[in-house]
Amino acid sequence: MIRERIANTYWRFSRWNLRNEPQPIGPRIIVGAPHTSNWDFVFMLAICWQGRIAMRWIGKHTLFTGWRGPIMRALGGISVDRGNPGDIITQVLSQQRDESISIVITPEGTRGAGRNWKSGFYRLALEAKLPVTLAYVDRNTMTTGLGPTITLTGDPVADMDVIRGYYADKAGFHPALSGVPRLSIEGRAS
Repeated sequence: MIRERIANTYWRFSRWNLRNEPQPIGPRIIVGAPHTSNWDFVFMLAICWQGRIAMRWIGKHTLFTGWRGPIMRALGGISVDRGNPGDIITQVLSQQRDESISIVITPEGTRGAGRNWKSGFYRLALEAKLPVTLAYVDRNTMTTGLGPTITLTGDPVADMDVIRGYYADKAGFHPALSGVPRLSIEGRAS
């Protein structure tokens, strides 16, 4: 209840507008994009808290060192070591003890325009059999929120075409740092 009040106060005074599409009930992977600013973290907490979405988020292990560690964990953080990307799914699933919790992931993995998105969200959604909600930040319209929820087919090219279509007109907090959603595994699809 306190988190919801904090979020409602934030949205009342923010110059950004919250616009959510109707949302499913239950766990899912929430993809946050474009990820171009640390403000994206604040937006995602406020979006989920306002919508009473029980969630955890994935962050690089260095965010959880020192004094920040207890704070990040209290805010729902799951620490992952990106030095071993093949093990991230195992790391997340081992820390995901409650099956009613949604997982927030920023697949760009960094706050700058990269060549490809990290495929962890995709592999996690397929392995855990969870739908994917497309969350967004759009500097063009000064809106942020939760978009549609999709079920992945296992065809990365087709699935990413849907995702690219959704994010095509969205610009991040720092528009110049926004990239095109693309997975490296798209080139290896059979």
